[in-house]
Amino acid sequence: MAVLPVLTWGDPRLKKNSLDVQDWTPELEQLVADMFETALAEEGVGLAAPQIGVNLNLAVIDCSCGEDPDQRIVLINPEITQEEGLQVGPEGCLSIPGIREVLERPQKVTLRNRAQDGSWHELVGEDLLARAFCHEIDHLRGRLFVEYFGPVKRQVIQRKYQKQGR
Repeated sequence: MAVLPVLTWGDPRLKKNSLDVQDWTPELEQLVADMFETALAEEGVGLAAPQIGVNLNLAVIDCSCGEDPDQRIVLINPEITQEEGLQVGPEGCLSIPGIREVLERPQKVTLRNRAQDGSWHELVGEDLLARAFCHEIDHLRGRLFVEYFGPVKRQVIQRKYQKQGR
């Protein structure tokens, strides 16, 4: 397994809509292992393929941050089918290191997700997992969490980010 470089805010590859995963291959299996390793090394809950420069509808999530292998989730061509309730809380992003902002997200999210064998199944996440589902799927659609804020707030965040020497 390898820790891969994570693209940062401003890289145009983060703005692309991802292509669907077709056949599951050993290369994709290795990519997923590397993505989990990268997320863990960067102390993140999740990582989307576009964040490492791979334009695929693929993301990994581990809300246990490496503590419980059973909590590892691989999102393949995911689609949100239902959202319920609201939660407000801090959110960060490996592509915008050092920045955390309070953002409203659904409390509960239901997804349609493809398995590695090509079958489809439903995933349900609440609280942090619901937030992670939304955050990673946003990446797959070319959207960063800071885009939920208005232009003035986004400029303030961008200046704060640039002051960190990024």
